[in-house]
Amino acid sequence: MFVCNCFGVTEAQVKKHAADGACTPRQIASACKAGTDCGSCVRRIQALLGRGACPSRELPDQGASTLSDLEEAA
Repeated sequence: MFVCNCFGVTEAQVKKHAADGACTPRQIASACKAGTDCGSCVRRIQALLGRGACPSRELPDQGASTLSDLEEAA
């Protein structure tokens, strides 16, 4: 299933990047560009990271909708 349609990034790719140490949406963006164009996938990325990929990580502000919003919330 695609998480980021802009760059064709799948859920499996996000999980792999998380397993390799990318535990924030910004780190996922650095690894594969997901979340850097329209931003509609950022909440999905947050959800994937919050579901055990990085268990010690807390989700940022739920009102954030783009990567830049997340960066401001950090």
